[in-house]
Amino acid sequence: MARRRCPVCGSKKWHKEPSSGLIICSEGHVLQNYRNETIEATEFGPHAVTRRTLKSNRKKKEKGSRADPKLYHGPRARFHYFQCLQLMLRKQIATLTALWALPPEFEIVCRDIWALHLSLLPNPPSAEPLHYAQEQGGMNTSKDGEASLPTKSSEDKGSGLEDELRVEGEENDPSSSSSDTETEEEPHEDPELAALMRELSESSSSEVEVDPTSQEPGDGGKGKVKRQYFKCGQYETPASNLAVLMVAFWTMRMPVMYADMIRLAESYDLPYLDPISRNLIPPSMSLHLTKHTTAALSPHHTPRVLALHAQSTRLAKLLYSSYGISTPELNAAPLLWRAVCGLGGTPTLYNLTKSVSRTLSLNLTIHYSLGPQLEKLRHTDPDFYHKYDNVPPEAALVAAVVVVLKMTYGLDGRERTPLSGREPGCSLPKIDEYIAHIRKLEEAEEKNVHDMLTSTSQMNVIELDSGQLDAYLDFCDKALLGTRDFKQEPSVLSHLFPLKRTNPEAPENPILKPQHPSLSASVPDNTKNGDELRPGESYRIYNARDIFGTLPGEYETVVQRGGRWAGVSDECVNAIVERFERRLVRWWEGVKRQEKRKSAGENRER
Repeated sequence: MARRRCPVCGSKKWHKEPSSGLIICSEGHVLQNYRNETIEATEFGPHAVTRRTLKSNRKKKEKGSRADPKLYHGPRARFHYFQCLQLMLRKQIATLTALWALPPEFEIVCRDIWALHLSLLPNPPSAEPLHYAQEQGGMNTSKDGEASLPTKSSEDKGSGLEDELRVEGEENDPSSSSSDTETEEEPHEDPELAALMRELSESSSSEVEVDPTSQEPGDGGKGKVKRQYFKCGQYETPASNLAVLMVAFWTMRMPVMYADMIRLAESYDLPYLDPISRNLIPPSMSLHLTKHTTAALSPHHTPRVLALHAQSTRLAKLLYSSYGISTPELNAAPLLWRAVCGLGGTPTLYNLTKSVSRTLSLNLTIHYSLGPQLEKLRHTDPDFYHKYDNVPPEAALVAAVVVVLKMTYGLDGRERTPLSGREPGCSLPKIDEYIAHIRKLEEAEEKNVHDMLTSTSQMNVIELDSGQLDAYLDFCDKALLGTRDFKQEPSVLSHLFPLKRTNPEAPENPILKPQHPSLSASVPDNTKNGDELRPGESYRIYNARDIFGTLPGEYETVVQRGGRWAGVSDECVNAIVERFERRLVRWWEGVKRQEKRKSAGENRER
């Protein structure tokens, strides 16, 4: 077909102007009755016509996926992760029940708290994706009875979405069916002009922005898809299982400390560390774990006491605010006696600490907001008296014991001597013997197998004797290969390194109990000199924020012992002691003011 001539000059040479997009001949005449339109439109009229795109029938070759079909991703991986946590919780409950002879009701309480804990998460886990898809009817059942997602062949994957869009467009636009016949009846036009118009349409359509992260089926893998890896939330870690157990202990009023749980986990008696390598999770479940899910289930170390206390208090607060479930108060009497025995004290020290704790009004709830509120007489009055007492209860009880010891001994290098035999200080041992007894307790715990293998222990293998070395090898066998019976089932270490025990009749993990030797009591001194001090005189308060300051040797020994027993740092114990001491000072000043008012009133009556 001959090219169209210009109606003005008769030229057959045409070109498109790049700036304006007009069709112009070689002499500069503009082709009339031609209009350039873009696909961008803000409003469509009632007679809008959709333009069909030219598609090639060539089948694009798709790249095969190299992903392992056994690994779970997305919501199914998240659900499988919580299944593993639930299995770990069941094994932890069974272990604690066997170790401490707990009642069967403990398991029931833990199950209920675990179910409430899942519902209180910021992003609660959804229903099992496989069962949910079966209920919705979106699963295909194969001959073997296994459910599978509906799939398409590789030939249909590329045009599936486009076919659906085309069908929807034909249903919505009745004129689309007639557009096919109209295109067939259209007369053939100049191919050069058609090519120019096609280039113009492609240039205008290329201005539309496309999201680079979106990828449709059949795009040949050109678009970039952002992979979503498994992320474990702050309250979804394996430490949340320990928080559930601690809230259960609080609910049943059992005097269990956070440090008890952490010591059991560090000694591998409680299932927590390395659950996959020690086969705590069966291979049928660990088969579907990715590297990210495996890392989330395998913590490198046990949580600290303060971190575990924060998770436990959060769970208890949400239980009360969401479901109205109130956590009971602490069973303080047994825990206070444990604190006194941990510091090498006597029943007299227990009674004195109990009186001081009553004066301090220690917080016995898991969080101060769960206690009763104060009556506000003025707008400046606080809502809670224990607003700054959100510390582990065992740390608060240890701090109260330290306050009583400071009031009795001073712990500043200067000796305090009681005035008469009626003073409580006469029932307590001498300061030199008491400090020596605390240091013996520290040495005994350093040699103890359970305390020797903790994360804070400064153990040196060269200094171990034969019995401790055997216990250390047994611990390595249990930590690396799981719990095995040394007599019935020999492990790999016993096969490669056969060892003979020095005393087979002795227990494998002996617990060195600290002995309480007879300590002589303090002798009262009736002759008072100017240099001698009585208990309670010249009381010093050390500022916990003074990081460059040094503590006296006696006081530092007591604080270190209390922090090690409670599982917190020395700075934490010192800060709690300072807070309690300043509270006692304010209470004593208030008592003095009341006495002055009372004496002034009596004088007026006279």
